[in-house]
Amino acid sequence: MLAKLKQFFGNPDTPLSDEERAEHLNLAAASLLIEVVMADESMSENEAKLLPTLLTTTLNLDVSDVENLINDAKKSQQKSTSLYEFTQAINDNFDVEQKQQLILAMWKLAYADGHLCQYEDQIIRRTAELFYLRHSELIQMRNIAMEQQNKKPPFE
Repeated sequence: MLAKLKQFFGNPDTPLSDEERAEHLNLAAASLLIEVVMADESMSENEAKLLPTLLTTTLNLDVSDVENLINDAKKSQQKSTSLYEFTQAINDNFDVEQKQQLILAMWKLAYADGHLCQYEDQIIRRTAELFYLRHSELIQMRNIAMEQQNKKPPFE
């Protein structure tokens, strides 16, 4: 799977089936979520419980597919050198609403353990920039996530 992902990112002219393209995009999105989870170098129990739920709802995946996707995403995230590896494919294939939903999922994960780490915040903000989302969209998604977690927004 990782070799196919590298092939996909390295050679966009390589013809892929719709199923392969969807797998690559799901892996890229899941890897971004793992980036947020691992920003503070640990996965809390709440984050571990929330991650599969977010993957099934955000990416419309079956629960049976999520465990393998998480394992592949962890491997992909560990080998990655930048967020660009993941955001490039998403930019080419997701619309603005899908990108917003992915950012919302990232915020939900960031707040799942009860506090926002500065590195989680930086990853989400950088990802939103790479998605070409407006700052207001980023803040809107953050506020939605915080409302659902009953958190108070930090000074903006």
